[in-house]
Amino acid sequence: MTNFDWDDNEWPLAFLITIRTFGTWLHGDDRYSMDRHGQNVYGTPKIQPNSNLVRTMADNRSAEPFLLNGKQRSVVENSIREVCKHRGYGLLAINFRTNHGHSVVAAENRPEQIMTAFKANATRSLKAAGLISDGQKVWSRGGSRRYLWKPNHVEGAMDYVLYGQGDDLPNF
Repeated sequence: MTNFDWDDNEWPLAFLITIRTFGTWLHGDDRYSMDRHGQNVYGTPKIQPNSNLVRTMADNRSAEPFLLNGKQRSVVENSIREVCKHRGYGLLAINFRTNHGHSVVAAENRPEQIMTAFKANATRSLKAAGLISDGQKVWSRGGSRRYLWKPNHVEGAMDYVLYGQGDDLPNF
C-alpha cells in the first residue's frame, strides 16, 4: 500500500517569502526570471538568459541597483521581526543577504500582504536610521511567495533559509 502523506489543510502551514533589492536581478540574466505579463504562472517556462534583454533592462532602470550593507541588513531583519511580533505572525526563519532576503512565516494572512508590510516597515526603518535617503529605491517589484503545506516543506524551507545561503556575510 502506498502512503501519499495526504492532509487536508485549508490554509498553508507557512510561507517562504523572498524579496530582492532594486535592480539586482534583471530579466534575461543567467539566473532566469519570471515575467508578470502572462508567464508568471506555475509550470510555465521562465525567461531564458538573453544578454540583449539584460542590457535593455539595465539601460531602462530608473535608479542604480541597491545592495544592503551589514547595518542595513540588521535594520531590515529587526524591522521584519517587529512586523511579525506586532501582527502575531510566526517568524520561523529569516536571512537577509546583500541583494535579497528570505523568511519563513506562519500566518493566516495572504503572503502578498505580509511581503508588502515587510518592505514598507523595512524601508521606514532604514530611513529612520539614516541608512537610506528619501526616494531611494530599495526593493524590486513583487517577490516570491511559496505556500508550504506540509511539515517537511516548512522544515526544508527553514533549512534553506538558515543554512543554504552560503557563508555568513561580514558586517561591512
